[in-house]
Amino acid sequence: MIELLQSELWLAVVVTALLGLFAGSFLNVVIHRVPIMMQREWATQCAEFRGEPLPVHEPARYNLVVPGSACPACGAPVRAWQNIPLLSWLLLRGRCANCSAPISMRYPVVEFVTALLSVVVVWHFGLGGQGLAALAFTWTLVAASGIDIDHQLLPDSMTLPLMWAGLLLSVTAGGSGLFVDPVSSVLGAAFGYLVLWSVYWAFRLVTGREGMGYGDFKLLAALGAWLGWQMLPQVILLSALVGALAGIAMMVLRGRGRGHAIPFGPYLAAAGWIALIWGQQINEAYLGAAGFAG
Repeated sequence: MIELLQSELWLAVVVTALLGLFAGSFLNVVIHRVPIMMQREWATQCAEFRGEPLPVHEPARYNLVVPGSACPACGAPVRAWQNIPLLSWLLLRGRCANCSAPISMRYPVVEFVTALLSVVVVWHFGLGGQGLAALAFTWTLVAASGIDIDHQLLPDSMTLPLMWAGLLLSVTAGGSGLFVDPVSSVLGAAFGYLVLWSVYWAFRLVTGREGMGYGDFKLLAALGAWLGWQMLPQVILLSALVGALAGIAMMVLRGRGRGHAIPFGPYLAAAGWIALIWGQQINEAYLGAAGFAG
């Protein structure tokens, strides 16, 4: 099957798009449920620390599989035909089949974006080790970005495994690394964390306020582990530029003040993904332009 997909690019694109749609559907579950799971865990830990009765949660079992998906408005279970990525949302016209409550546009958007990014990854890397690893990288960034947008939170359960995966992949392929060599990966993780950690403390000392969360440090460390320290300047500059433009757009279009918090994780994730796919070409184009200008 893999050989057939590798020989027929169009078939690989179609299969990847379908896989990306279903992956996006699952990522919607992750984006919605992981913060709730974390809140439950924190409440239990706080009760244990204080010696109080443990909180009772309904439903008692709550993870990425149990309970089944249901409408948040009326509680009606979502049937299989109502859970087909993109198609079900279109057939239902964005509303619950039971109570007609609106279904967030986020669900088809996440599915479509995941499918699109997955196709780009397979088109660029193929279906070998790099392609499969890049798909896991992409899906993790999509889930982490969605959670950060909703809750301004980057879970350790995503950023830390992503960092360790990047470090481990650097010692594969005969020691040369699947994407970067071990030295570049280790330095990328260390410098990625320290750069934003330094910015955080400098901003806090000057203003007395926190400018970003620790999750951003860990996400940039993970990106450094995958991309190497050489890509960090590009990732930081690109994410800062996109973040600044998005912040200005929010102030103009939505009337949000300068004090309104904006999650930085999605911009880091977008910059990291772009660097994974086109980072070398961007650097070469920049160095070529700089050399010409000089």
